[in-house]
Amino acid sequence: MLHFSFKHMINKVRGGVVSPLTLNDIGVLGMNARNINYIARYNDRKKYPIVDDKLNTKHAAKKAGIPVPELIEAFETPASRKRVMEVIDPLWQFVIKPARGSGGKGILVIAGRNGDKYKKISGSEIEALDILRHVNNIHSGLYSLGGKPDRVMVESLVDFDPVFQSYSFEGVPDIRVIVFRGFPVMAMLRCSTHDSDGKANLHQGAVGVGIDLATGNSCHAVQRGLRINRHPDTEVHFDQLKVPGWYDLVRLAASCYEMTDLGYLGCDIVLDRARGPLLLEANARPGLAIQVANGVGLRRRLKFIEELDEDMLNKNVDERVAFSMREFAADKGF
Repeated sequence: MLHFSFKHMINKVRGGVVSPLTLNDIGVLGMNARNINYIARYNDRKKYPIVDDKLNTKHAAKKAGIPVPELIEAFETPASRKRVMEVIDPLWQFVIKPARGSGGKGILVIAGRNGDKYKKISGSEIEALDILRHVNNIHSGLYSLGGKPDRVMVESLVDFDPVFQSYSFEGVPDIRVIVFRGFPVMAMLRCSTHDSDGKANLHQGAVGVGIDLATGNSCHAVQRGLRINRHPDTEVHFDQLKVPGWYDLVRLAASCYEMTDLGYLGCDIVLDRARGPLLLEANARPGLAIQVANGVGLRRRLKFIEELDEDMLNKNVDERVAFSMREFAADKGF
């Protein structure tokens, strides 16, 4: 099995610099190659509004029969902000997010109430004025792509599966699956930490756990680019982690190919206690940290799919999932 720590690799090379040849040899996909060879080539820009706007994604997913977290209300104009407190007043838990936000920015998770105060998932408390200020910032485009005025979404808080209780701290973990031409090619679990303020974003300090596509078992874990064996807050070891209902989760991700008509995308999925896997969002420009989380480069897997004949590319969702689980099993080494 091809496992490596990028940090370890860097330290082994004289001067602390890894040569392009070395990265190529271990199959690492770089940003320029991703942008030119995969995003630009396989993603029609006309389809971007489906994934760049979470409201559009939610509507498209529901039409395709793909389960998503419940939308409570959307506020599309600044004038509609007057109704925000009216909508959330009877709610004990909820999530406020920008429709066109990226990288987890602008997402406010409320996990409970304490009188007139609202408890964030981290345990800190905020007031109604803070929520209204946050909504105003979303509408003004503070968190949106390109800084354009945005829409505000209020969603139900996912009742996440307790199997991940010990693997995530002050937040809801999610699973990202990279799908290329309809074939799942790599997956990771993103576990929130105290450093990440309950967010499942690796660049904010969350833990990335590589997941074996064949089994749903963990195979590698990193935080801030360094390999770790246990969660920094809960101290639970990752070697026993297994994602339940793995086939259904991977199948949901593969189904997003038909939903979006995008050839290269990342699907972020959460596990709800009662409903199972739910599509949180889809991304036409998924980051490359998933390679670090898995200790395996993406390039060889993408090339493998590119070389498939037309008959294979026309397979249905279940056939594509079975193919990926067989070919990209962790013990195959690529």
